[in-house]
Amino acid sequence: MAIATVNPATGETLATFVPLTEAEIETKLALAASAFQEYRKTDFATRSNWLNQTAAILERDKTKFAEIMTLEMGKPLKSAIAEVEKCAWVCRFYSEKAPEFLADVPITSDAGSSYVSYQPLGIILAVMPWNFPFWQVFRFAAPALMAGNVGILKHASNVPQCALAIEAIIREAGFPQGVFQTLLIGANQVAAIVEDERVKAATLTGSEPAGASLASIAGKNLKKTVLELGGSDPFIVLESADIEAAVKTGTTARMLNNGQSCIAAKRFIVSDSIGDRFEQALVAQFQALKIGNPMEEDTNIGPLATSPILQELEKQVQTAIAQGAKVLMGGEAISDRQGNFYPPTILTNIDPNSHIAKEEFFGPVAMVFRVKNLDEAIAVANNTPFGLGASAWTQNPTEQQQLIKEIEAGAVFINGLVKSDPRLPFGGIKRSGYGRELGIQGIQEFVNIKTVWIK
Repeated sequence: MAIATVNPATGETLATFVPLTEAEIETKLALAASAFQEYRKTDFATRSNWLNQTAAILERDKTKFAEIMTLEMGKPLKSAIAEVEKCAWVCRFYSEKAPEFLADVPITSDAGSSYVSYQPLGIILAVMPWNFPFWQVFRFAAPALMAGNVGILKHASNVPQCALAIEAIIREAGFPQGVFQTLLIGANQVAAIVEDERVKAATLTGSEPAGASLASIAGKNLKKTVLELGGSDPFIVLESADIEAAVKTGTTARMLNNGQSCIAAKRFIVSDSIGDRFEQALVAQFQALKIGNPMEEDTNIGPLATSPILQELEKQVQTAIAQGAKVLMGGEAISDRQGNFYPPTILTNIDPNSHIAKEEFFGPVAMVFRVKNLDEAIAVANNTPFGLGASAWTQNPTEQQQLIKEIEAGAVFINGLVKSDPRLPFGGIKRSGYGRELGIQGIQEFVNIKTVWIK
């Protein structure tokens, strides 16, 4: 895939970039390795100052950075602005909390003094996706830099200007040269970087094949990885639920980022007794959404990020229809305008055991399943290779506890929208990956947890 900015709303190629050569990559890796030797000696106060300055730059120029995101991958501008603001939040969070999260922990043992110390590893490679082109990077960079590591970023090939802007922001904030660098490279250039002995670990957010490839290379080289992969999150609505709130939140949860989010609500699992009412209300909410130019303030749904994503979504919907799915609305790509637009779509009457029901639909398509009781709802929710997030709606405390205990996912939100939060660990199980970002767990993923024993 070429490294280029292609406006998904028009299909116009706006800028192209030449991938780095092996010699240029070597120069950047050498710079990162050299920078680490000095950066690791900086104290938390110094790093916090730089990270707070990063947050200030993000807040100062949030509209400019949001416009780059919208131009490159099509999310509505208001969502892009909110994403930049969230990046500033994660910077401020770790600038404050890192000294606490990484403080030495005294342990009573047979030593005169013993404790656990958290120390940086070195160069960490981040392979990041296009769908949240700023947030995905900053939720890695903020804890990694506060821990004393240095970062190298291989961003998605369709958001190169976002990637370059992030490096520039971190550099302007005062971080030393080489502490965070963007590598404009193709996917075929990643393996050699993972194999380089100066690179100590890697994190990837993206597809299952990409995660499996990175993990395989890292495993052969005995390097730690954190993977956040796909999701087909259930959104369970039981009889006692506040249906109006569930429908409103469910619409937001499915349409977030034009439907291109790993933690979007993708499978709506609804009690039979309220099924008709829920479907009618969901259709009404979906019909009220405005599709259009993502730069316009009142647009709810912009284009999908690339034409291959649009083609794959079309193929999935048509496969579901061929297998008996009923279309309540949508179901066909928008052909009367330029760009990668797909309408809000609702599918019902899908066999929950079919292959198509277990796939991830990366676009504004909701699948609705009817169930007779809580046990069946949980069974359908777990009937997927993924295990990222889940949202469940019920006012019954006993049902809530059963859902929390039995749903196979890295996060369960009761009566709320599944979302990432700097204060809470984020990640999945099963084929949604392993390891955690954010929270105290996130900053401790890429450190040497060192035991110290003194006689």
